[in-house]
Amino acid sequence: MATVSPPWAYTLQLPHDPRAPGIARATLRTVLAAHGLTGLTPTAELLASELLTNAHLHTQGPYALRIRSAEPDRLRIAVWDSGSEIPPGFGAPGPGPAPAGPDTAENGRGLHLVRACADRWGAHVLGDVRGGKLLWAECGSG
Repeated sequence: MATVSPPWAYTLQLPHDPRAPGIARATLRTVLAAHGLTGLTPTAELLASELLTNAHLHTQGPYALRIRSAEPDRLRIAVWDSGSEIPPGFGAPGPGPAPAGPDTAENGRGLHLVRACADRWGAHVLGDVRGGKLLWAECGSG
């Protein structure tokens, strides 16, 4: 049973390392279990995985996972990275990310999955000292 009521948040700083997304997913599962939110794990893990992989593939520096709950049974998964370019169609309503390509393509489907599985999503370019951008997605049972 959860011992902390919303709002709560966790941030995990990650190096630019191919193992980092897996470590972040394991951390996410642990946080959700600790808060009694295991029912959100499949969707939250998919959202986090796609956002983390995007950060790893498209930037050279570190990135961070932020997990936040401001209301019961709802999560916001956010990934900060050092790049300032928001993927096409992700931050604002519009046509969405570019088509993924042939059915055999191994890349290009991540942000489509985020838009399909999240209740809401968005992005912000950060103008503070840290810079970079924040991509986020929300999911919940309500």
